[in-house]
Amino acid sequence: MRYETILFDMDGTLTDSGPGIKNSVIYALKKYGIEVKDREKLNKFIGPPLWDSFEKYYDFSKEEARKAVEYYREYYREKGMFENVVYEGIEDLLRQLKESNRRLLVATSKPEVFSKQILEHFDIAHYFTFVAGSNFDGTRVNKDEVIQYALENCPVSDLSKVLMIGDREHDIIGAKKNGIDSVGVLFGYGDRQELEGAGATYIVENVEEIGKVILDIQ
Repeated sequence: MRYETILFDMDGTLTDSGPGIKNSVIYALKKYGIEVKDREKLNKFIGPPLWDSFEKYYDFSKEEARKAVEYYREYYREKGMFENVVYEGIEDLLRQLKESNRRLLVATSKPEVFSKQILEHFDIAHYFTFVAGSNFDGTRVNKDEVIQYALENCPVSDLSKVLMIGDREHDIIGAKKNGIDSVGVLFGYGDRQELEGAGATYIVENVEEIGKVILDIQ
């Protein structure tokens, strides 16, 4: 097998979490008197660490960003995490990969506790050997740190047999920093230019093509 250990990002890769994330951001911004007129502009919040996005896109100070994330989580833990859907074809892909003896992991910048709840809610948690996410205190949020954490808990002897799958440049850059190949998916919230610029090993249009990359290359 070319790839034996497969890491999946969550938001924009396993699930279309856009509605819940955007609603949570809108809730947080309202606390600062900021109204969002174009929800599509909030797509940039899907994937990167929230702290960074509040600072980058709304010029929040670190303290303002920290408080904004707290507000975000008020809505997210009650409603937002379930305003979400598993992408069509994902569960079939996970089943095929498990049946072919691949080891499946999750590597996400989302808090680990939320990630596990979502996987259980959609009844796909049993496909994964390990779920690596961030901490509530803002540590281990960068994707390279999350991937490293996953690989430390599920050691591999040959990094050339490990593959990271994600929809944003952070997934691709994080994979490169850890010395592993990557698949950039175009059905999430990144685009081809972003994924090519980050140096994705493969770029796919849909879930079926992920299976071809993994199962057809021996």
